[in-house]
Amino acid sequence: MKRSLLHLLLVLTTFIAGCASNPQLGAVDPPKVDPAAQAVDTYHIGVDDRVQVSVWHNPELSVTVPVRPDGRISVPLVGDVEAGGRTPEQVAVLIQEKLKDYVRDPQVAVILIELRSHEYLSRVRVTGAVRQPLSVPYRQGMTVLDAVLAGGGLTPFAAPDRTELYRKEHGGDTRTYGVRLDRILQKGDLATNFPVQPGDVITVPERLL
Repeated sequence: MKRSLLHLLLVLTTFIAGCASNPQLGAVDPPKVDPAAQAVDTYHIGVDDRVQVSVWHNPELSVTVPVRPDGRISVPLVGDVEAGGRTPEQVAVLIQEKLKDYVRDPQVAVILIELRSHEYLSRVRVTGAVRQPLSVPYRQGMTVLDAVLAGGGLTPFAAPDRTELYRKEHGGDTRTYGVRLDRILQKGDLATNFPVQPGDVITVPERLL
């Protein structure tokens, strides 16, 4: 009995040591994340948007202002600040730096309270073999699948495995991401169900005859 128990312990010890020396035996590799799926969901301020600038402990410096046609906003003490094309966080940092000449350790928050600028720039467009090609307003959290379903889904002639997402980068170049829409719809594989960004274009081609 003791000999059998010792033998069992020896086998278990050998197995554990083997797992430690060869991770493939004892663990499953985490799934690889496509870099496109890590795209940041960011809104850039535009003309006619209304923003609220709050300066902690300095309510007299806090204002709610529209973004002028030149892309700037007016802030007490610091004057005009370039807001167009920047994120709220970037504008907050810019104002904070300018306020350091007047306020000790300023803490600034910039909040979008009305999105008026991106009637077209912030839309997401779905084209190709969908039942209703469309241009829809961008919504935070929207994914490729959301946009395609908003277009009524696919036509019988669609080639969903060749779907592509086109995104214009800040430098002006357009980057293309392959979307396996067939896997998303048929298998629930969401690896390529990328979050969309304002201005994205999703194209579903027709299958080859």
